[in-house]
Amino acid sequence: MSRELKIKAAQAAFEFVKDGMKLGIGTGSTADEFIRILGKQVGKGLTVTGVPTSERSAALCREVGVPLTTLDETPELDLTVDGADEADRDLTLIKGGGGALLREKIVAAASADMVVIADDSKLVDVLGAFPLPVEVTPFGLGATHRAIEKAAESLGLSGPVELRKGDGKPYLTDGGHFIVDASFGRIPDAKALSSALLEIPGVVQHGLFIGLASTLVLAGEGGITLLRR
Repeated sequence: MSRELKIKAAQAAFEFVKDGMKLGIGTGSTADEFIRILGKQVGKGLTVTGVPTSERSAALCREVGVPLTTLDETPELDLTVDGADEADRDLTLIKGGGGALLREKIVAAASADMVVIADDSKLVDVLGAFPLPVEVTPFGLGATHRAIEKAAESLGLSGPVELRKGDGKPYLTDGGHFIVDASFGRIPDAKALSSALLEIPGVVQHGLFIGLASTLVLAGEGGITLLRR
């Protein structure tokens, strides 16, 4: 996705923001563009407060002047704006490519609405071409890894389940967890997979966002398309 398309998607999402809103602020390169737009508008007098979904987003918010709060101080939010790695027409998402899926899901669930910004290549008929991130505890990693494989097999899913690494070490989330990426190719029943994964004690959360997004903003060469749930 070109930066131009990311900016267009972010601008379209900003149309949902109203003065006085309490916002969930997503993570990723497209969310970064939204934060920059938000910062400019705050500089012009817009009054909002934001709950960032990662330390990365928090740092950019501070840099551009977006006031921040926490879910402890502000447990109910009006709107979350975030990106996605994949989305289907029911607005079920795969998120977590940037490693912030747990905080992203907590913030989205605390919000009355969620607007998702992406380019039109992210819209798919069946989720799963993008590997599904699953956040897991470092303790018991081997057992959890095998349990994820067994859960997938019980649903007829197969494909490599690999520990995410960075600089030769396991990738560590802001919450101190690991991520495994499950490359299933196709996930025809997201709800069933969600339930199966959450039954595994070592799974903290997964990147299937079901029933959370209310609007999908897709940027393409032909302009902006909105899908609503």
